[in-house]
Amino acid sequence: MPKVVFSGSGALRFTEGRTELEVAATSFRKLVRELDARFPGLGEQVEEGMAVAIDGVIYQDAYNAPLAEGSEIVLIPKIGGG
Repeated sequence: MPKVVFSGSGALRFTEGRTELEVAATSFRKLVRELDARFPGLGEQVEEGMAVAIDGVIYQDAYNAPLAEGSEIVLIPKIGGG
């Protein structure tokens, strides 16, 4: 199963402090839906406030990115600027 790793503290309020989760999703879009079903509000947090790295590759638009068995998805809080 793919593994999701949360970097920073933004998602921890949704995940009850868990920093790693396994998911059954086969694409990033399905991952967002699964996270939101398991932890209401987390899907929106991921979509709007987090950068995505899948197996060490940072994505600008990960929505259609496939996830393989054993993939590691790291979700990193976006840095705001002005």
